[in-house]
Amino acid sequence: MRRIGLFLMLFVVASLYSCTTVDSGSVGIRFHKWSSSSEKQGGVLGTVKGFVWYNPITQSIHKYPVYVQRKSFEDITVNTKDAAIFRIAPTLAYKLDPEKAIDVFLKYRRPLMEIENGFIHTCIYEAYRTVGNTYTSEELMANRGEFEATVRERLEHSLNAEGFLVLEFTAQIMPPPSLVEAIDAKNRAIQDALRAENEIRRAEAQAQIEIAKAKGESEALRIKGDGEAYYNRVVAASLNLLLVQQYAIEKWDGKLPTYSGGQVPLINLPQAAR
Repeated sequence: MRRIGLFLMLFVVASLYSCTTVDSGSVGIRFHKWSSSSEKQGGVLGTVKGFVWYNPITQSIHKYPVYVQRKSFEDITVNTKDAAIFRIAPTLAYKLDPEKAIDVFLKYRRPLMEIENGFIHTCIYEAYRTVGNTYTSEELMANRGEFEATVRERLEHSLNAEGFLVLEFTAQIMPPPSLVEAIDAKNRAIQDALRAENEIRRAEAQAQIEIAKAKGESEALRIKGDGEAYYNRVVAASLNLLLVQQYAIEKWDGKLPTYSGGQVPLINLPQAAR
């Protein structure tokens, strides 16, 4: 019984160290530690899935996830053509191409996390450094979209060739404080110039309104003055006629002229009834 129990215990212990599982979201690579056969691709015996039994003395199972990985990298610094230093915080979403998992293992022999912090980080830095050196600081700030697109294109070319598929790539671009201050000052100057121009236009428009208003009032006064002058002339003419008639009446002795050709009195006298 002791022998059976010891055997079972040894079997359980051996099973713990000689069995593993590879889920559907990963690729398992069976590796022969001391193989020198070129037919076995540098010791790789193929890929495995599910429950996997292996000899832990001569073999090992390496697992690579093939679902989406998202990695935020530490800030990197990039120099532009005019020697300005930008800080960039990139974030990458990618996944390993299952068809190239063996190639990745043969080349790097490292877990995926170590590949992220090594090769992938180097590719990101190289893409930003190379592209950043083609821009001045002002050009980079004015063409961020184009800059990011060029960096991503270069990064995809580097990573896709190694079996890493880029799904998303974003970065926070942080210009040097001196450049931020210069840009802010330039924007303030532009805004002040626009504000002054608007004030001038507003003043000119208000002046035009006042001129038009004054012209309208002047024309109204002229028309009113012409009307009053015309009224005064008519009234004066009427008063002059009445004054003449009144003066004639006051000087008339009540006798009609006795000579022919005399002037008719200035007033109309009622005719006597016949």
